[in-house]
Amino acid sequence: MLFGKIIGLILVLLIAWQFYRGFRNSVKRFERENESLARVSDEFVRALFGCMGHLAKSDGRVSEDEIRAARLIMHRLGLNPSQVRRAIGWFDDGKNPGFPLVQTVREVRRISGRSPGKRTLFLRLLLEVVLAKDSLRRAERAMIWRICTELDIGRVELAQLEAMIRAQKGFKRSPAGDADAARLRDAYRALGVSPEASNDDIKTAYRRLMNRNHPDKIAGNDPSADDIAEAERRTREVRGAYEMLKARRSIR
Repeated sequence: MLFGKIIGLILVLLIAWQFYRGFRNSVKRFERENESLARVSDEFVRALFGCMGHLAKSDGRVSEDEIRAARLIMHRLGLNPSQVRRAIGWFDDGKNPGFPLVQTVREVRRISGRSPGKRTLFLRLLLEVVLAKDSLRRAERAMIWRICTELDIGRVELAQLEAMIRAQKGFKRSPAGDADAARLRDAYRALGVSPEASNDDIKTAYRRLMNRNHPDKIAGNDPSADDIAEAERRTREVRGAYEMLKARRSIR
């Protein structure tokens, strides 16, 4: 009996280790995929926001949390104001009951070619929106699994992606997550832009402030030592804020 318990424990540990390895690989893949967010095609974006709208509406209503999550993805994709308006239109199209979900997902598989990373990226971005709310209904889970089936993504990978996104969500609600959110708000404030600003707006604000505050730019005005120190401090603040937003929003 004792031998049987030991064997059972070893099997449980092996299964847990395999899941952990998969989870760790998912995190690494998540980091790599973030670097390619700004390089997705218009077809990919259209399919993404159409399916996103369909999933968000499948429980009868689109929550504010889902809308905020979708907006954040628009920023991370580096969409300009015109592209954002189109993405919103595709999201709204997806909310229609007759939206061709299966055909749209098959199109994603076609344009992804032999790149499983693009298919995983598509699923992860969808999950980030539907998991923005507290719970998923059975119909939503069934729809997500249908998408996985069309993209040739298995249940283990789906579970790993969901666990990773929920872990990130838990972090955002923790004291450390609150501190991180505060740093992010400070970065937007330092550049004088709102979180709703486009990536191009952020680039423009950064260049304008660097041009205005760089110590070399004020040298011709015979500045005092205090003026130079303040210009250097402000330059560091602006550069630090931009680097943070550049990483978070995949700005190129």
